[in-house]
Amino acid sequence: MIDRRTLLKSGSAAAFGALALTAVARGTDLAQAATVTPALLPDPATTPVPNPPFPKNITHAERAHLQTFDELDFDVFSHADWARLGESHAQNIRAHWPDGHYTDGIDRHIADLSALFVWAPDTRIESHPIRVAMNELTAVTGVMQGTFTRPMPDGKGGFIQPTGKKYAINMATVGIWNSHGVMDEEFLFWDNQTFYQQIGLA
Repeated sequence: MIDRRTLLKSGSAAAFGALALTAVARGTDLAQAATVTPALLPDPATTPVPNPPFPKNITHAERAHLQTFDELDFDVFSHADWARLGESHAQNIRAHWPDGHYTDGIDRHIADLSALFVWAPDTRIESHPIRVAMNELTAVTGVMQGTFTRPMPDGKGGFIQPTGKKYAINMATVGIWNSHGVMDEEFLFWDNQTFYQQIGLA
C-alpha cells in the first residue's frame, strides 16, 4: 500500500500526483497509469477551462470530498462566507502555505483567508480544471483571481497603495480528510513570484 504521508514528506508528491491524475481519469491503477499519457490542457489561468466531470470509479466518500471542495472554493471562499468554513475544515485544521509556513486552527485560517479580501475584495475561485480523489486524499487545481483595488497592509503598520492590476494564478490544494468529512490538513500551492508580478509588486 502507498503511504501518502511518506510520499508528501519525501518530495515525490508531484510524481505521485501525476500518476494519480492519469489513473483516476482512465480508470486504471497506478502501474498502468505510468504508461499512459493524460490529455493536455492549456494554461487555465489565461485560457478558461471548463470544470470536468468528477473522475470515474471513485467511491461515494471520495466524491463527497470533491463536492465539498467545490462548494468550499466556488461559494464559501469566493463569497468570503467564513461562517461556513467548518463545512470543509476541521476546527484544528493545519494549513500549509506556499511560502512553507503553516498555521493551526480554523480561526487563524479564517483570518489569513480574510486578509486576501482586504486589498482584493473580488478575490474568487471559479474553476477546478483537475480534481482527483484517492481514499482520504484529494488534489484539486484551481485558478485564483482578483484585482488589487484597495490598500494592502504591509505588516508594519502601513499600507501599500493599490495598483489596480488584476491577477489570475494557477494553484493547487492537497487535502487530507477525516471520517467526519472535513479536512484535518490542507496544503496550498501557487507561485508567489508570479502572483506579486501580476499585482505590480515585483
